[in-house]
Amino acid sequence: MIYLDNAATTMRKPPEVVRAVTGALQSFGGAGRGAHGAALAAGMAVYEAREALARLFDAPSPGQVAFCANATEALNVAIAGLLRPGDHAITTAASHNSVLRPLYRARTAGTSLSVLPVAPDGSIDADAFEALFRPETRLVVATHASNVTGDVYDVARLARISHAHGALFCLDAAQTAGVLPVRMGGMGLDLVAFTGHKSLYGPQGTGGLVVAEGVEVPPFKVGGSGVRSFDEEHPRRLPESLEAGTLNAHGIAGLAAGVAFVERVGEDAVAARMRALVARFEDGVRAIDGVRVVGGRGGIDRCGIVAVVLEGVDAAEASARLYADFDICTRAGAHCAPLMHRALGTEDAGAVRFSFSHFTTEDEVDAAARALACLAREAT
Repeated sequence: MIYLDNAATTMRKPPEVVRAVTGALQSFGGAGRGAHGAALAAGMAVYEAREALARLFDAPSPGQVAFCANATEALNVAIAGLLRPGDHAITTAASHNSVLRPLYRARTAGTSLSVLPVAPDGSIDADAFEALFRPETRLVVATHASNVTGDVYDVARLARISHAHGALFCLDAAQTAGVLPVRMGGMGLDLVAFTGHKSLYGPQGTGGLVVAEGVEVPPFKVGGSGVRSFDEEHPRRLPESLEAGTLNAHGIAGLAAGVAFVERVGEDAVAARMRALVARFEDGVRAIDGVRVVGGRGGIDRCGIVAVVLEGVDAAEASARLYADFDICTRAGAHCAPLMHRALGTEDAGAVRFSFSHFTTEDEVDAAARALACLAREAT
């Protein structure tokens, strides 16, 4: 099987991730829920993961890293916690539904929302972005890279504009954490939502929200925290304020091992490999009649994603044929990014997304291009 659906979740994990999860399952108690060895082992693993993620994202301290189940939960925590009735929020049409739906729900509760359009080539206009701000604009939530086309946006510039207007900037780093540098300080990020199961090579059910100092996010959920048990209110101090309930320490141990793998390989090396694989694949499909790459020219960089349209063939059918006939795993449809597909003109038939990982080989990329060529010939 050729697995090219890494933008959804990476299937092939570094061996050390598997070992970390297996070892945790055999030895961990509840993190922060006891003073015995099993509980302390879990707590230490969680803290070491916070340290690793704080390094990765250039966070102020490990305590500013709050664990969540995934980027979706982290974005819900940030949006629900920060927006109040009367506030105004801004996002872009490149956003995933993990951003859009929490913002739509906030809108029904009395906030207002503006969406920066995306051009048919996948690009966004920073000047048009600045024109969206109002005196009541409180929060900007933007994706670092489109999960459809792989276009990487100049979020540092967007953050500077946001701060000039007194707004907080929250980054959806689901597609870029582990692939491209995400530096809170250097990029001016107030909040970073990340997931563990994509390019950080961790298990599903891991992710989090990194919060800059001075930004207070009220608890999204409340309950057991392991501290201040006699207080009626949930703790307000990070990270406990955003971590009600027992943490997924087993998964977090695997996530820490995935982050260590990324650190060892180096983000620059990972990014260079993704660019090379994307370029190789696009070179392979560019000359195929009836195959069109959508987007991919609208950002300042690319992550390891290419979306294509096979003319005259529904994307779902093309993806199904790729798997049935060539044993190639892809993702078809709207990719939970409806506004992006409308901008690209792929709303009706969708697109087939090929997404690579550090473990994808050149032979696999070439095989995918050949398979597309076969499908295109059949469609003519």
